[in-house]
Amino acid sequence: MPSNLMSRQDLEFLLYDWLNVEALCDRPRFADHSRETFDPALDLSERLATDLFAPHFKESDATEPVLEGTEVQLIPAIAKAVQAFGEMGLMAGAMDYEIGGMQLPAVVASACFAWFQAANPATSGYPFLTIANVNLLLAHGNDEQIAKFVQPMTEGRFLGTMCLSETEAGSSLGDIATRAEPGSDNTYRLFGNKMWISAGEHNLSENIVHLVLARIAGAPTGVKGLSLFVVPKFLVNDDGSLGERNDVCVTGLNHKMGFRGTTNTVMSFGGDTFQPDGAPGAIGTLVGESGRGLLYMFHMMNEARIGVGLSAACMGYTGYLKSLEYAQDRKQGRPLGAAADTAPVPIIEHSDVKRMLLAQKSYVEGGLALGLYCASLLDDEATHPDDTVRKRASQMLDVLTPIAKSWPSQWCLEANSLAIQVHGGYGYTRDYDVEQHYRDNRLNAIHEGTHGIQGLDLLGRKVVMNGGADLGALLATMTATSKRAKDAGLTQLASQLDTRITRIGEVTHTMWSGGDIAETLANSSIYLEAFGHVVVAWIWLEQIVALAETQSDFATGKRQAAQYFFRYELPKVDAQFDLLESLDRTTLEMQPNWF
Repeated sequence: MPSNLMSRQDLEFLLYDWLNVEALCDRPRFADHSRETFDPALDLSERLATDLFAPHFKESDATEPVLEGTEVQLIPAIAKAVQAFGEMGLMAGAMDYEIGGMQLPAVVASACFAWFQAANPATSGYPFLTIANVNLLLAHGNDEQIAKFVQPMTEGRFLGTMCLSETEAGSSLGDIATRAEPGSDNTYRLFGNKMWISAGEHNLSENIVHLVLARIAGAPTGVKGLSLFVVPKFLVNDDGSLGERNDVCVTGLNHKMGFRGTTNTVMSFGGDTFQPDGAPGAIGTLVGESGRGLLYMFHMMNEARIGVGLSAACMGYTGYLKSLEYAQDRKQGRPLGAAADTAPVPIIEHSDVKRMLLAQKSYVEGGLALGLYCASLLDDEATHPDDTVRKRASQMLDVLTPIAKSWPSQWCLEANSLAIQVHGGYGYTRDYDVEQHYRDNRLNAIHEGTHGIQGLDLLGRKVVMNGGADLGALLATMTATSKRAKDAGLTQLASQLDTRITRIGEVTHTMWSGGDIAETLANSSIYLEAFGHVVVAWIWLEQIVALAETQSDFATGKRQAAQYFFRYELPKVDAQFDLLESLDRTTLEMQPNWF
C-alpha cells in the first residue's frame, strides 16, 4: 500500500527522471554510488520514518517537553527514534567516508531526510540541527573541535544547536549582547541569555553542542563584532570522555502551537548555575577568526533555510496525501442532477474537492521539486568538474535560497489549510492528523528568518549582487527551460512563463531605478511572493518536459497539476508585478499613530 507520508513514485521521478542523479556517479566523490546504493538509502529512510518517527507524531504533540529543575524530559519514543537515526548512519549521509559518512549526493540525502520531515517534523528537528552543526564545524572549525565534537554528533551520541536570537535582539542580530571574555588557555568565558533555541536542552543524548554567537570584549558594535563559539553542555576531555558540566542551562521553555516535540528554550550562559572550575562563565572555544561569526553561522543558516523550505513542502505533502485518502474513502453527496435515491459518491467526485486537491498537489509537488533542485545545485557547486557550472550553481543558489525557504512555508501551509477543508468538520478535530500538520507548518514561515527578512534578502541583496549577474544566471536558466518546452510542443505554457520571466527583469529594474531605498524595499515581501510563483511555474515546466514521452496516470496527473498552476496560480503575479512597478508607497507612508 502506498505511503501517506510521501510519494515514493514522485521522489523517484524527481531524482532519476528529472534531476538524473545517476549521472552524479561519474564524479569522483560519488564514484562508489549508483542507483543500487541510492535506493537502499531511500528504503531505509522510508522504513525508519514509518516505523519509529510517525507512530509518536501525535503523542509528542500532546505530551509536551517538561522542565524539571535544569533538565528537560521528553517522551521515550523521541530518544528511540533519534538514536536509531544516528545508529543507521543517516546523520552522516552526505558526509565524507573519513568521518563515517555515506558520501551520498546532497540531493539524495535530502530526499532521504524528506521521509523524516513528513513523518514527524518535531523529532526530525534534532538530527536536522545536528547535521547543520556538523557541516559548519567541518567547514570552519579547527582540528580539536572537529575531533571532540564531530564524530560523536555523526553517531548521534551528541546533538547540536544554533544559538543566535536573544530576547531584545530577535532577528536584529547586530544587537546581540552575549559577551565572550578571553581566558588564559585559548578558551573564552561566555555570559548572556539566548531565546528561541530549538533543542537547547533535552534528555536525548550524552551531550549537547551549542554554536553560540557572542561579542568579544572590545569588539565593534553591529554584526561585524560577532564571533562564533562552541559551547558544550558537558566539557569534553582530550580522550573524548565527558568532563564537568559547563555553565549552560535552560531557564525556561517556550510553549509553541506546533513542533511541540522539539524543545524550544530560553538558555543561560554563565549564569553561575554550574561552575566547572570554580570560575564564572560558560567555557567555549572560538570557531575560526574573531569577528567572522555571522559569516560562519550563515553556513549553517543557509543550509537550514533550504531545509526549512523542504520541511514545509514535506508537511504539506503528507497533509495532501492524507486528505486525498480521506476524499477517496468518504462518501457524501451525489452528482448534480442525480436522483435522491442514488447512492452517495466519494467526495473526490465533487469538482470543488478536486479543485482543493489539485491546488494542494500543485503546491506540494512544486515545493518538493524546488527543494530537491536546490540540493542538486549544492552538488554542482561542490563537485561539478566545470568551473563555469560550479559558479552558475552558486549564483542560482544565492537567488533561490530565500525563495526555497519562504515559498513552501507560505503555500504548502495553504495546502495544509486545504487538507483541513477537504476533511470538513473532522479536519479541525484532533482525531485526524491534518490540524496538527497545519499547526506544525505554521512555524516554518518564522523559522530561519521570516518572509519579511527573506524578501529583504532577495530584493535588497541577492538580485543586485555582482551587478545583477546572479539574477541573470537564474533568468537565463529559466528561459532555457522555456525553449526546451517549446521544442517539446509545450508552446502555450512556455510562452506564459516567458512573459513572467521578462517581467521579473523589468520590475526589478524599475524598483531599483528610483534611488529611494526605502521605497524600493517597502513591498519586498510581495516581490518575494511573485518571484516565487514564477520560479515554481518554471519548476513545474521542468517536470513536464521530463515527462514529455511518458503516458501513465502518474504523468497525466503531473500535467494536470502543472496546468492548474499555470491557469489558476501564475496569473496572480501580474497584479503583484503591476503594484510593484508602480512603486506604491501606501505601506511606506502609513504612520504608527494611524492604526
